[in-house]
Amino acid sequence: MEEVYIVDFLRSAFSRSRPKEPERDVYNKIDMPAVAAMLVREMINRTNIDPKDIGDVITGCTMQMGENWLYGGRIINLLAELPIEVPAQGTERVCISGMSAMHQCAMEIMLGYSDVAIACGIEHMTHLPMQPDLNPHMGISPTLMQRADLIQKYDLMTAMSMGLTAEKLFEKWKDKLGWTKRDLDEWGVRSHKLAAEALKKNYFLSGKGYPTKRKGEILPIEVELSDGSRKVIDVDQSIRPDTTLEAVERLPPAFKPGGVITAGNSSPLNAGASAIMLMSKKKMKEYGLEPMAKIVSIGWAGVDPSVMGEGPVPATQKALKHAKLEVKNIDFWEINEAFAVVTLFAIKMLKIDPEKVNTRGGAIAIGHPLAASGIRITGTLARILNIENAKYGCATLCGGGGQGGATIIENPNI
Repeated sequence: MEEVYIVDFLRSAFSRSRPKEPERDVYNKIDMPAVAAMLVREMINRTNIDPKDIGDVITGCTMQMGENWLYGGRIINLLAELPIEVPAQGTERVCISGMSAMHQCAMEIMLGYSDVAIACGIEHMTHLPMQPDLNPHMGISPTLMQRADLIQKYDLMTAMSMGLTAEKLFEKWKDKLGWTKRDLDEWGVRSHKLAAEALKKNYFLSGKGYPTKRKGEILPIEVELSDGSRKVIDVDQSIRPDTTLEAVERLPPAFKPGGVITAGNSSPLNAGASAIMLMSKKKMKEYGLEPMAKIVSIGWAGVDPSVMGEGPVPATQKALKHAKLEVKNIDFWEINEAFAVVTLFAIKMLKIDPEKVNTRGGAIAIGHPLAASGIRITGTLARILNIENAKYGCATLCGGGGQGGATIIENPNI
């Protein structure tokens, strides 16, 4: 099979979504397909490739409705003004959607169908949150909801609420793994602390971690705010540098009385987009580009929908087996912090050194605009491997419905 390389990664800053107060979201007056198109255009400019060489543009989105309807993925291509011959696709695996789009792009290149492919992930959780009471476009299969046997068998009343799945995950494993709520809260504080340090060091806007001179992973975007003024957004809006454990421990349960899952140990609602450019080795050399990373292996798996946070573990095990690697071979990890309990579960079950995980902060601080996250953590990981002169990295995340996705990458520059 053809080798697949990451040659560029770019994203927007992630805004703080507020479905009940849309005017407070800095992205309230812009849609994410438009932002994804900006990212695609900028990556083409940064790499100086011929757009006609793009074999496919695949976009992942969880809430493909309303302004997020992708028109078979063509919305991104049209807004980016790509040659009409460049095909597109939209795909969905809930939170894993962006990573799945990247996996599909990688497989196209592996099989020789494309030499260049771009994967995007988008979500606007102010306009289209994954909450039926706040999203009039969202519906659930009436047939499924009439099947009392299936509702009971799969505990769908829990499974339909991501927060309740996190509560069940904690309850199921707390005795075996020796967890306490403080463990979750401490991880939440750690996320903000590390993201704030990365922000202070200008990590997100610097060219560090790219093999050639680039301007970082965040594309500054000028937006119109609710008062009519204009502002350039180039900083993730949910990072809280002054977060303390005492403050986080005082936060009330977010999903059930007496629960342990709070706003302090969970990712917030966010809007944002991310994009990644993949190439075959032949095409990369033809353009004279240097790789950020090589995709070594991919994995995906299904788990009980009511404890969807278990998903990263079997997905990672599948990817490791395919790559003929072990956990000890992985130098750095990005485990998406949809909830702190998900990340800590993967660390415990896979026996990972926590100091190797989410070293620039995670989704609790940076944000989790669902489909945008899988690409975000993979791109972040590629940069980390280059900065730290490390060999292997694994990016993994869970997804609603009870699934997991994983990508193992290698630094070819050492």
